[in-house]
Amino acid sequence: MNKEIAKIFREMAELLDISGEKIFQRINAYKKAAAYLDSLQSDVSDIYKEKGLKGLLVPRIIGEKNAKKIEEYILHGKIKEYEELKEETAIRQVITFYFQSKGLSLQELKENAKKRKIIYSRFTKPSKQLLDLAGSVEKAKEAIDKVAKWASTRKLDYAIETVFKKWLELDNLKPKEIVKKPFYRGDPMIYSTTKKKWFVISKYGEWLEFADKESKIEWKTVE
Repeated sequence: MNKEIAKIFREMAELLDISGEKIFQRINAYKKAAAYLDSLQSDVSDIYKEKGLKGLLVPRIIGEKNAKKIEEYILHGKIKEYEELKEETAIRQVITFYFQSKGLSLQELKENAKKRKIIYSRFTKPSKQLLDLAGSVEKAKEAIDKVAKWASTRKLDYAIETVFKKWLELDNLKPKEIVKKPFYRGDPMIYSTTKKKWFVISKYGEWLEFADKESKIEWKTVE
């Protein structure tokens, strides 16, 4: 159970960060509690059975609020505040994931938004539309991820709106296959299955029998 609660606490820290939480102590409190739970040898449910809520308190690591959240999970299998936080930050989660798919971290997104290099509000409506269309944050992220992989292998830019346009094609969107072809000293090569030999194709189109070591063959990605 320790790992399950630690995962929730880490996600709560991330969701608070995404929401623009100004009190960093709250974020750090979840991170510290998660790290402690990960390292704890005894299961928190056993500690709770033996010592109650007080047994969950750890000076400077787990205070009363987080101890009560652990208690809530032990008794009910969920933490109400976590469920509410996921719902409240749903649109921001989609926006954050979209920018992460383009290589921008949450911190960089915040800095760019603060400098007005990114107009955050411009992405709110399409992110909500995508969320409504997908039905959940997880499905919206999956859709963005598919479009991102498809676009990146084709060196195409993409917007959140691209996900709408490609919605009915999502299952058929495949990353472009990476093809590697053999070269020798810059000239292309071909393998003859009948002669079971490698040939180098010269700039004049001649097939020259390859007489060097196969380790000298250079495989290059061909667009």
